Amino acid sequence: MQVEIKVPALSESVTEGTLLTWHKQEGESVAQGENLIDLETDKVVLELPAPQAGVLRRIVKQNGEVVRPGEVLALLDTEATAAPVSPPSYSQARAPEPALSPSVRKLVAEHELDAAQIPGSGRGGRVTKEDVLAQLEKTAPPAFVRAPERIPAPASSGERPEQRVPMTRLRARVAERLVQAQQTAAILTTFNEVNMQPVMELRNRHKEKFEKEHGVKLGFMSFFVKAAVDALKKFPALNASIDGADIIYHGYFDIGIAVGSPRGLVVPVVRDADALSFADIEKRIADFGARARDGKLTIEELSGGTFTISNGGVFGSMMSTPILNPPQSGILGMHKTYDRPVAENGQVVIRPMMYLALSYDHRIVDGREAVLFLVAVRESLEDPARLLLGV
Repeated sequence: MQVEIKVPALSESVTEGTLLTWHKQEGESVAQGENLIDLETDKVVLELPAPQAGVLRRIVKQNGEVVRPGEVLALLDTEATAAPVSPPSYSQARAPEPALSPSVRKLVAEHELDAAQIPGSGRGGRVTKEDVLAQLEKTAPPAFVRAPERIPAPASSGERPEQRVPMTRLRARVAERLVQAQQTAAILTTFNEVNMQPVMELRNRHKEKFEKEHGVKLGFMSFFVKAAVDALKKFPALNASIDGADIIYHGYFDIGIAVGSPRGLVVPVVRDADALSFADIEKRIADFGARARDGKLTIEELSGGTFTISNGGVFGSMMSTPILNPPQSGILGMHKTYDRPVAENGQVVIRPMMYLALSYDHRIVDGREAVLFLVAVRESLEDPARLLLGV
């Protein structure tokens, strides 16, 4: 029986994808659920599993082709068996190829490496992107040992080398959305600063018991999510969006958390954040971060969102003006915490201070609302007991 392997239905905002790498060739046997090919969209890299066991009879679409939902990629014969292959001699046998994330598999294929020969430093010996780059440093000429989208350093001989690489779908989509936001929204940014000492003291006092009880570390992001949700309830315009001539006020709080990944910036969404505990929020963010690095986030997890939080502080940023994630009307930017002299009760004291930035769409958010929103976030963080008591 011939079974058509088709491009699956994608989200409403994703209409096409690019085929990256076929993992099976024509005539090879396939197990049910085995990954056949990686499909790159502008949000994630999807693995397309075989619906049934059989033999891959014909490949219709080749690597690099752009495909759309419903298009036929290959034909699978569920009644045929692959031609027998003589087993390799002991001297020819190779170790089983390690499991690779789509992004790592793509990097390995681009440089024609043998993944089985790369020592893995990830969990359970998993090969990471850093392991692949380290292997390239050992085996490739210096001019080519660079991650994608990086220009090689000039050689000492005075040469001026260049490297042209195509944008990934994710990078192109991010660029498109950022330009769209700047062209269609009236973006302004307001700033404030927050004394992080109360949150840091509370976290240090309870972090060991918290981790033992919930199996996840207590970070700072859960405090910011809680503070943002509390402020959004007071100023609902920051949780709204524009649709044509209408303003949509969302009665739920789906908070996007900007996360760096090997493919670029992604924003998975913590849904119904107002109903989650600190532990639930930390677990979801930790899970998002791990799966973002492995390219395992789903389209659904990257879709929607009513408000976004971006933490440039993890990279050392002291201040920035984040760009809106359309069609959202607000984004909160966190930054690095520095010990700075501040005035308290007429005295100069040293406190761990962080600058906060709120970019907002001035078409539906007034300056007064934006400023008071940021003040509400600051007040919650400087008195975190309010987040627990709901006051």
